[in-house]
Amino acid sequence: MSTPPHVRDKTMTPEEVVDRLSSGMTIGIGGWGSRRKPMALVRAVLRSPVTDLTVISYGGPDVGLLAAAGRIRRLVTAFVTLDSIPLEPHYRTARQRGAFALTEIDEAMFMWGLHAAANRLPFLPVRAGIGSDVMRVNPELRTVTSPYEDGEEFVAMPALRMDAALIHLNRADRLGNGQYLGPDPYFDDLFCEAADAAYVSCERIVETRELTENSTAPQTLLVQRHSVTGVVETPGGAHFTSCVPDHPRDEPFQKAYAAAAADPAAWAEFAARFLPPDGDEKGYQQAVRTWHEEQK
Repeated sequence: MSTPPHVRDKTMTPEEVVDRLSSGMTIGIGGWGSRRKPMALVRAVLRSPVTDLTVISYGGPDVGLLAAAGRIRRLVTAFVTLDSIPLEPHYRTARQRGAFALTEIDEAMFMWGLHAAANRLPFLPVRAGIGSDVMRVNPELRTVTSPYEDGEEFVAMPALRMDAALIHLNRADRLGNGQYLGPDPYFDDLFCEAADAAYVSCERIVETRELTENSTAPQTLLVQRHSVTGVVETPGGAHFTSCVPDHPRDEPFQKAYAAAAADPAAWAEFAARFLPPDGDEKGYQQAVRTWHEEQK
């Protein structure tokens, strides 16, 4: 299958993605908790000077690492978890010292904010949040009343617009079409559509025809090239989060990460080994392999 002449190759490196980001941006990060996070791109951000970010995420270690590095100005989230470890430890520490502003909302409100942004609407009405402390802790939120006979009151969930979105998928082609092969899309398509620019890292870049052969379900192809700015091939780029069926969560490494996060000296040692400022993704992956060998 040949590529039409008007369609361009969007392949990039993690460093080229980060070169397009700048301090003060609003960045959306796809995935869910400790599942299919674009960690290679997050690690590239950590090696850059980009800071003062508003981060929009169903949070996991992406939020934790950026919080530990002091890169977040405001976080918009429904939770920040490592799944098997209920509360992300760096997030806990950062919040306890008031390191950044927080907009914490219901999961459905978050989703509706993505839908509003993807459709370029200023807000969408949602029942979630009514009668809860969400309205108390977020006094900037407003309600709207249905103009029809029911007269029902809703939360007017504002659009979660982003300057850039970062997501990780199982497969993608060079044109920007992306495919998830696991059990859930985690709203990654909405992140891409809600952002001015979207960057997709993937386990493997394939030819376009491979995305649709072997009776692949069409709903796995939610991410389409019209909403994608760049594609990065990063095998293991979601580590240590899961990217099933390609790989499960690296639970032993996640436990080591969480244990190191509990002690400043231990974290400094962990970061020097796995996240040196002069490192790269290849070095990170090799350091992880060496660590696993040491655990045998």
